[in-house]
Amino acid sequence: MSSANQGVFTVAHTAAVAVPRSPVDEVLSPPRLAALGLQHVLAFYAGAVIVPLLIAGSLNLDTETTIHLINADLLTCGIATLIQCVGIGKHIGVRLPIVQGVTTTAVAPIIAIGLGVTDGKGGVESLPTVYGAVIVAGLFTFLITPLFARFLKFFPPVVTGSVLLVMGTSLLAVSAGDFTNYATGTPSSTDLAYAFGTLAVIILAQRFLRGFLGTLAVLIGLAAGTGTALLLGHATLDAVTTAAPLGITTPLYFGIPQFHFAAIFSMIIVMIITMVETTGDVFATGEIVQRRIRRDDIKRALRADGLSTFLGGVMNSFPYTCFAQNVGLVRITGVKSRWVAAAAAGFMIILGVLPKAGAIVASIPAPVLGGASLALFANVAWVGMQTIAKAEMKDSRNAVIVTTALGLAMLVTFKPDIAQALPEWCRIFVSSGMSIGAITAIVLNLLFFHVGRQSGGDIARDTSGSGVTLDDVNAMDRAEFVAALRPLFNQQTWPLEIAWESRPFADVSELREAIQVAVLTAPTAQRDELIRDYPDMATLLLATAEDSRTISADRGSIGLDELDDVQTERILEISQAYRERFNMPYVAYLSTNDTVESVINTGIRRLANSQDQEYRVALTEIVEIANDRFDILLADANPVRSAWDRKFTEVE
Repeated sequence: MSSANQGVFTVAHTAAVAVPRSPVDEVLSPPRLAALGLQHVLAFYAGAVIVPLLIAGSLNLDTETTIHLINADLLTCGIATLIQCVGIGKHIGVRLPIVQGVTTTAVAPIIAIGLGVTDGKGGVESLPTVYGAVIVAGLFTFLITPLFARFLKFFPPVVTGSVLLVMGTSLLAVSAGDFTNYATGTPSSTDLAYAFGTLAVIILAQRFLRGFLGTLAVLIGLAAGTGTALLLGHATLDAVTTAAPLGITTPLYFGIPQFHFAAIFSMIIVMIITMVETTGDVFATGEIVQRRIRRDDIKRALRADGLSTFLGGVMNSFPYTCFAQNVGLVRITGVKSRWVAAAAAGFMIILGVLPKAGAIVASIPAPVLGGASLALFANVAWVGMQTIAKAEMKDSRNAVIVTTALGLAMLVTFKPDIAQALPEWCRIFVSSGMSIGAITAIVLNLLFFHVGRQSGGDIARDTSGSGVTLDDVNAMDRAEFVAALRPLFNQQTWPLEIAWESRPFADVSELREAIQVAVLTAPTAQRDELIRDYPDMATLLLATAEDSRTISADRGSIGLDELDDVQTERILEISQAYRERFNMPYVAYLSTNDTVESVINTGIRRLANSQDQEYRVALTEIVEIANDRFDILLADANPVRSAWDRKFTEVE
């Protein structure tokens, strides 16, 4: 078949293949949407209403005003969620299974604003100033989004993962409070029984239920805990009978917004922190639903936050962000459809206009919510750890970023009064564990990876024994570059000469990739020379003790040290047969898990390959050998790591 005909065939074949629907866009049946959406509402409800409750209590608002704030909060949560998961046009809303809620980061600043403009009295008179600041902060977030998205390079996995880790671990304090907040507000065996019982039901449901029921584990736990409390008289539905039948908030209910510079500045700081949290949540959700998050996705998500926050100021609510507990719920259930979040938004809107419906959800005992939220928040931390694992775990700089961010976050979580010892202007930055953890991760990443000469960036050792940094590599001429990375290959150096043309390298990964591409895309004659430059397995495994020292980088397995007579005969036969069939040496990358038998069995299997296939396999094995040697060079640039590597891998 001619190349032209092949091209026509490829186009026709591609056109005939239907693109599968993404699970994110899957529309489930109405019963499943309702059940899963309700589960999201129950998971988010406590976190959603706690903000207006805290603000109302601190600002000395009466009961009627407090109920109005809760209704306004729930109604606007529903609208904000629709903006985020369904989207408006092409540029607003990330269109992922994300639930929006009021950010707890705003609680302390809002209280400070309300008390500050009323000389500590609070009351309804303080709310216009609060909502003026919220409105401006929402507009700021919406307009600043394009600029913020340009700085996404400063949010690598070590930063976003750290933010998620501290979010999950910090939120566990909320769960702990619910564990011991039943009726009297002090710990009791009844509280713990409900909390641990709910958690146990969730775990058992995840373990033994399959299919759709398995996705409802959290809902089942909440229903079981609440039902038990009602039967035993530890919960009541009295609030349902006393609640008003209808309660709809109206725009600017508390009067024309007032705009004070200090209040606006404080709320803008809140939104900057919230933008970081939202970025982390979007990345986490992308990881869970297996969708790669790009800069445009972050822009759409942040615009939705800005629009929702602006709407919150108009509709008597507060700043909005992605709710981390619902990210954890997506992780637990495995249900990736964004229409589940849309269904949850519908329930929120209903709750926002029907106080009686909200009163039913409000009847869930605090310890039951605590048991469920413990599972959700811990899953957020787990997603953070998975994200951190994508960074270079052996790089001490990443270790400092993660541990310091986590340590300070836990410090503020355990000892929140520490903020009172600081000047008032900077208390916002340490108002919560999430805030200080996120800020610490960002600042330390800038310090270690973007400011000045990078002391932790050694990637190789030249012959003089001095450390070579990535900046040094980018400044090298061709001869210096080849000399520094000479150990990656045996005698052939042309892959390094080709890779040198790709300078400058943004990071070590780009350098590694350039070398790999050089090997795999070179002319056939050069690749043939490269393959024949490597010893076959018989030569490698049967080398003497003296010779083995020069090739020890390729002999990392303890199981390869001693070959008996049968193994010796077999490896010789396979190497000979391989050379006769493919006219090249039997080359293989040896890991520390390989044994003589595995090398023999691999050789037998590869003898069945076609000529073209095995040629590609041989080149891939050489790339793997180069990768292994590259890692050894990286280790040798760090004396501590090198010492530990030698301690556990060298064979005396």
